[in-house]
Amino acid sequence: MSGGGSSPIPVADLLPHRAPMILLDAVLEHTADRTVCVVTIGDGAPFHEPGGLVPAWVGLEHMAQCVAAHAGLRARAAGDPPPVGFLIGSRRVLFHAAGFAPGQALTVTAKHLWGDSGLGSFACSVHDAGTGAVLAEGTLSVYLPRDLDSLAARTAP
Repeated sequence: MSGGGSSPIPVADLLPHRAPMILLDAVLEHTADRTVCVVTIGDGAPFHEPGGLVPAWVGLEHMAQCVAAHAGLRARAAGDPPPVGFLIGSRRVLFHAAGFAPGQALTVTAKHLWGDSGLGSFACSVHDAGTGAVLAEGTLSVYLPRDLDSLAARTAP
């Protein structure tokens, strides 16, 4: 998938997550260095507050899942299953809204900055799909271990 010409791909096919923790709906665009996802905030969405507002800090997880979808699409192209990855840090994260309202459609973008395997960095943002307003943005650092079993063995007590 590149550009916007293909059908959206459900994010659930690309992440090693299960409902209800899959927060994004679909991938709209994907290139070698950029992935754009979409989510419409549903009534009773995970992490909603009384009144239905989803706090802006959840946008950090939206961005992390867009990064994971990017990795999942790269793995799919290589014939591999979706990789397990870890968000290890963030920099310059700014929230420009208090939260996301039920029914609000968001586009989430992850642009690969550096890293090939193992450690990587992505410039990410969350926009209101209708107005284009930037609602959250920041740089995420991620780690995708090459061998999850050896990582688990090293960290076991």
